Amino acid sequence: MNETIIQAAALIVPMILAIVFHEVAHGLAARALGDPTAAEMKRLSLNPLRHVDPMGTVILPGLLALAKMPVFGWAKPVPVNFRRLRNPRRDMMLVAAAGPGMNLVMAAVGAVLLGLFLPTGGDVQSLSLLGNFVLLNLANFIMINVFLALFNLLPIPPFDGSHILEGLLPDSMARTYGNLRKYGMLLVILLIVVLPYLIPGFNPVGMLIGQPVSWLTGQYLDLAQAVSGR
Repeated sequence: MNETIIQAAALIVPMILAIVFHEVAHGLAARALGDPTAAEMKRLSLNPLRHVDPMGTVILPGLLALAKMPVFGWAKPVPVNFRRLRNPRRDMMLVAAAGPGMNLVMAAVGAVLLGLFLPTGGDVQSLSLLGNFVLLNLANFIMINVFLALFNLLPIPPFDGSHILEGLLPDSMARTYGNLRKYGMLLVILLIVVLPYLIPGFNPVGMLIGQPVSWLTGQYLDLAQAVSGR
């Protein structure tokens, strides 16, 4: 039981940090580009409670976990009013990219901290229980930030990647693609929950980003190893 609690805490803490910084990065980018909506609504906060969506952050992940199905969820999106941006088409792409970009920066910070924390020679057996807990948190922090960055870059509405792709498309195609946003969450549930449940072993999201996540996580762990050999 104690080990289960430790494992859960070592996932929950990094996940909360990754999600909060992801959302705040969107709001900071929007403010820098002319839209202070997030600041006006007090959403540029590191308080996790300001970013909790009752359904997406608590109820749905809990129900999926109880049903032993793939777990996913979402935070309350930071409000962005594209009409207040100085260059709406370009700036929406930059605001969307800010979230995944922040996660990649946070993963780098986690890698450096992991490298500084690793004992000389990599002898993790010499660490205390608290030391191993910190080590596990940092390792999970890297993995979660990498996954969150690449997952959100998928061009599926309402993910960040969809806003970037929409900004790159010609106007007529962008409008048609933007109309898919109202069906986006249904598509996400279909890809992440329904298809893997109906077709055992079929994981379309894992097929798309599994290898990139593994490769990029490996690069960050290499950085941690380089720092540890300081």
